[in-house]
Amino acid sequence: MEDDQILDALNAHWQASAAGDINAEHDIYDDDVICDYPQSGERIFGRSNLQALRGHHPGKPSGFRVRRILGKGDIWITEYTINYQERQAFTVSIMEFSGDKVVHETQYFADPFEAPAWRSQWVEQIDG
Repeated sequence: MEDDQILDALNAHWQASAAGDINAEHDIYDDDVICDYPQSGERIFGRSNLQALRGHHPGKPSGFRVRRILGKGDIWITEYTINYQERQAFTVSIMEFSGDKVVHETQYFADPFEAPAWRSQWVEQIDG
């Protein structure tokens, strides 16, 4: 699959995710996809389990914004923010493709934190 086709598929995936379209969101995944959440030590096997897990999340996302998508060939990274129950999570998704389907995804979730005042002279604020 060409890079521009993968980028189109990723954009459709993230738009469906933001819209809460659980079926279209999971079209990108292979039936035997593996999804890892390293921070919690969990691994989800299969598209049906991944879709069921996300469909039963008690705090449905209330906001979603893709910051950027980077990739080439079979490896693609998306940085985005997602809001759950009035809390924002900075998220990184690393997707590995085989053909036109994701066969492995790793997701990292991070809470925002206040920037310490001691380093203010060397930084500028960006839109979180």
